[in-house]
Amino acid sequence: MIIGVPREVKDHESRVGLVPHGVSALVEAGHEVLVETRAGALSSLTDEEYLEAGARIVPAAAEVWNGAQVVVKVKEPQPSEYGFFRPDLTLFTYLHLAPIAALTARLLESKVTAIAYETIQEQDGSLPCLTPMSEVAGRMAVQVGAQYLEAPNGGRGILLGGVPGVAPANVVILGGGVVGHNAAKIAHGLGANVTLIDRNLNRLRELDDIYMGALITLASNSWTIKESVRQADLVIGAVLIPGASAPRLVRRDMIAQMKRGSVVVDVAIDQGGCFETSHATTHTDPVYFVDNVLHYCVSNMPAAVPHTSTYALTNATFPYLMQLASKGVAAAIRSNPAMARGVNTCQGKCVYKAVADSQGIEYTDLAALL
Repeated sequence: MIIGVPREVKDHESRVGLVPHGVSALVEAGHEVLVETRAGALSSLTDEEYLEAGARIVPAAAEVWNGAQVVVKVKEPQPSEYGFFRPDLTLFTYLHLAPIAALTARLLESKVTAIAYETIQEQDGSLPCLTPMSEVAGRMAVQVGAQYLEAPNGGRGILLGGVPGVAPANVVILGGGVVGHNAAKIAHGLGANVTLIDRNLNRLRELDDIYMGALITLASNSWTIKESVRQADLVIGAVLIPGASAPRLVRRDMIAQMKRGSVVVDVAIDQGGCFETSHATTHTDPVYFVDNVLHYCVSNMPAAVPHTSTYALTNATFPYLMQLASKGVAAAIRSNPAMARGVNTCQGKCVYKAVADSQGIEYTDLAALL
């Protein structure tokens, strides 16, 4: 099989879909890998390393897209890439289709088989290809929040951990999954007062045990969220419903009651965001204010640390990619239920129910197409 690795074109997207040791493993298994020149440069991976691993370096994205049977990326295709779609193409990447109706429509129109990292789901409910980037984003959310709480960056001028005699910042985390847990770990480690809100009481019990009562755990409801957000210096949105649009847990009137110069970091922005005031931003223009509250809603946060993120991502995605290459796409999907759950579009049909429901389009059971 021919695998293609184009250079990412999303704003400041510095990661790459495959590292050299992955190329080497694919080539040793008898496959061909096309890598666009400088695809890994921003992740500190050179063309020479890819060549040594056995890749063929090509000068233009069109040669990768048109020559490959499976294109492996990091982020969802941008409008400049839609013209490369075709019926015999398999796309393997983060898609986050729920809030991107235009991309969904083009994938359906062109009959691309699109497999989303974020919806590959194992039998135990885990999301193995989403987990590493959630770990990165959760940890980064606290770093970013701490930075923007500084006065020169527009914040209240608060040191996250305080100092003896001065109270630390109040950090509120919405969601106790992978993002929320990692955010809590870093915020607690820096000495902040941490409140974590989740609707799953068993998860709250687990986190309470892990931190031995050092963070406050609260059951999620509109009153709890409103009061916690009002007192917060930093609020991190970390909620996830796999494949679906994120619930808008924080309303505009709640934002209006927050302290001047407080900060919200919406890690859920890939799925539309969990603050009513959120809209996606970029690394080039990352923040904006609503009611004097600073919003950071960058939709590809881990791209700021691309070397770490690329290796963490490909550690998780490569086993699935190897299955696609070695078994063929249809056979790999049929033989691996986790992979089948990752398929969002196939043969011009939307086969992921949460996406179909979010966009009000027809849903087709994947089993009917294979």
